[in-house]
Amino acid sequence: MNDSSWGAPQGAGYWGTPEMRAAPAGPAHDVHGAQQTRPMPNVPDVPDAGRDAQSREDRDRDAAHVSGPLFRDEKPQEPMSTPLPPPPQKKHAGRDLRAAIGVAVGLGAVIGVSLFIVKAAFIGVIVAAVVVGLWELTSRLQERKGIEAPLVPLAVGGAAMVVAGYARGPEGAWIAMALTALAVLVWRMTEPPDGYLKDVTAGVFAAFYVPFLATFVALMLTADDGSWRVLTFLILTVVSDTGAYAVGWRFGTHKLAPRISPGKTREGLFGAVAFAMVAGALCMEFLIDGGAWWQGLLLGLAVAASATLGDLGESMIKRDLGIKDMGTLLPGHGGIMDRLDSLLPTAPVVWLLLVLFVGSG
Repeated sequence: MNDSSWGAPQGAGYWGTPEMRAAPAGPAHDVHGAQQTRPMPNVPDVPDAGRDAQSREDRDRDAAHVSGPLFRDEKPQEPMSTPLPPPPQKKHAGRDLRAAIGVAVGLGAVIGVSLFIVKAAFIGVIVAAVVVGLWELTSRLQERKGIEAPLVPLAVGGAAMVVAGYARGPEGAWIAMALTALAVLVWRMTEPPDGYLKDVTAGVFAAFYVPFLATFVALMLTADDGSWRVLTFLILTVVSDTGAYAVGWRFGTHKLAPRISPGKTREGLFGAVAFAMVAGALCMEFLIDGGAWWQGLLLGLAVAASATLGDLGESMIKRDLGIKDMGTLLPGHGGIMDRLDSLLPTAPVVWLLLVLFVGSG
């Protein structure tokens, strides 16, 4: 088909109708404008011999022509773009840092005021922390394991342990501990015997784990520079935890104890040791009467070890109970026991080393 077929009507022999033959011939572009669609290929129902002899390549070409867009206005489909990989996720702390910092500042203010103004008031802070910690621990034991450690004798005996340690020294603390264990055994006798052994065992464990270890903080306070000893104990423990968190979060790749606490790393442990040793040298040099910087290095090393073991110990308890936190009392921190986990086992270590380095006075 050539371009003249789109032009004026033919002369003699034109096959069109009389009306079409009588129509005045228009310009060629009128005919072009009247045909806006592409004609479909005319495929006969019964192919002739020439059609049968058409090669496979010709049939494929015709099929591709038919499968193309039927209208000129039709736009070809855009190829699907390959989805981009998601951006890498940033590390995050996993807790509300603002709430955690606010609670830490508030607790620090309460401790500072009670520690340096009225020592007896700080004893009240220790007793309150012990009672709440015992309540959290016994509640989780009852909820998750069905163990009913008697809270009343534990709370009364725990408070008595702290006060006796401050007033009578280590002997008073041991006597109060023994009486508390006896009270747990007797109190549980008022209930049915089923589960007696596991309940009293958990009760004696709770009495030792929370109030008895906390009594060593009260023993530190009895010295002439007791407020500074307690402050050193708190600073070193907090600095150790902070160093472990900061270094482990930034550089941690090798797990320390993945079956107990997957978040802890060896790099974090090194950070805890380094931070605590530096803080220990400064505290022993400037806060403790008669202290030396090299003693602070040893003290910081011991604190980093005991704080890490204490943290892992409570992580083991929480894993056995199937919980993340012991409570929800402190926003951003969990419960009281979640803050005491590294402090409790560190208290007797610091008390003993300070007695060896500078005496009990």
